[in-house]
Amino acid sequence: MERSIERLAAPAVDRAPPPATIARLGLGAMVLSAGVHKLLDPGAWALYVRPWLEPFVLVSPVEFMLVNGWLELAFGLALLADRYTAVAALVAAVSLTATVLYLLVVWLTAGLFGDVLARDVGLAALAWAVLVESLTDALR
Repeated sequence: MERSIERLAAPAVDRAPPPATIARLGLGAMVLSAGVHKLLDPGAWALYVRPWLEPFVLVSPVEFMLVNGWLELAFGLALLADRYTAVAALVAAVSLTATVLYLLVVWLTAGLFGDVLARDVGLAALAWAVLVESLTDALR
């Protein structure tokens, strides 16, 4: 059965872009779409800022999300264009890892955002993989 699946998939696999390109484009599309949504509806994203975090943000949660939206727009476009890929992937990886740690604290203390936490663990890993791949390419 596995061999027949491999035979059927072979033509598509032969024409597919490299896995690293698929990962970079997927990460770029996610970062870009998150940025666009933050710009269109920052209030929806501001709900993730818990009251105990607000004093550390320095601006209102909505303003924080608007700033993040513009940054994500820029970094998402950089990833899609394959320009400054290591920098954009590093920002995405660090940001998503910090988000995972924050969401873990919120989930453990308040039982909130477990669904987003589960998703963001995978996205953070994707960002780190894109970063490692871009650095590997740069060092070749």
